[in-house]
Amino acid sequence: MARLLYQAEYLLRETLLGLRRGGWMNWAAISTVAVLLLLFGIGLQGSWQLGEFFNRYGNQLEISAYLNTGVAAKDLQPTIQKLPNVTTVTAITKEEAWSALAKELGVTDLKATTAQLSGNPLVDEIRVQANSPTAVIGLAEALKKVQGVDTVQYVGEVVQQVTELNHNLRFISVGVIGFLTLSAIAVITTTLRLVIVARSQEIEVMRLVGATRMTIYLPFLLQGITFGLAGATIAWVFIQSLLLTLSRLASQQADLFQGLLIDSGKGWILPLVLLGFGGAIGLIGSLFAVQTIGRR
Repeated sequence: MARLLYQAEYLLRETLLGLRRGGWMNWAAISTVAVLLLLFGIGLQGSWQLGEFFNRYGNQLEISAYLNTGVAAKDLQPTIQKLPNVTTVTAITKEEAWSALAKELGVTDLKATTAQLSGNPLVDEIRVQANSPTAVIGLAEALKKVQGVDTVQYVGEVVQQVTELNHNLRFISVGVIGFLTLSAIAVITTTLRLVIVARSQEIEVMRLVGATRMTIYLPFLLQGITFGLAGATIAWVFIQSLLLTLSRLASQQADLFQGLLIDSGKGWILPLVLLGFGGAIGLIGSLFAVQTIGRR
């Protein structure tokens, strides 16, 4: 037990000594990791938010199928109900649509207006809801092929454009994060190599007295991991501050904006991911750095 406590004290002392020797380069390494993990965390949190938004509101996107003149909505309703990925089908007669439109436009004498237009100018409509956002486009195409359907209107194009934008942003993010990851590893490696050079005489003495490689390497490995964990903590604090600010602003806006920030239920996962990613970057950078000791 006493031996373990001594080893723990030695590792802590040597790690702190290495951090002091690093000076301002420590902050360069930590800040580089923090920027990397900040961008990574924002991208990951954003993808979760977008996914939850589509899962919650995407299936509320309706498809409106306007029928040919003379075709009754109730006649096509059973056929459309049998299409794949359909959850609900609502038939709206042209009389109901005309009455709703007149009320919306503030028309008081519906009969006189209908007579002036030589009858009801509208057609029957069928509104269809898909069981998932990804099924909207396919279902709209299937509705166009149904006999008696004239035109189909839906906002699936918006969903498709947002999805494509999300994919493009992910592609760009992978490139940026990859570049920053290499930069962070390079900065950590350089910082630790400077510390190793500054302590070269101490390391040589440790070798002469029979210290193992792990005894010599471990403080530097812990120092690199510390860089990564510190950067992850800073990134997490910034992300939390950003989310709180956006939530405060959204609460003051319309209901639409309030729905954009959704609790994905993954709030506890993000800090673990950031800490794991940051620790891995620090470990990789320190492993590259300690190779200098082996070559001396």
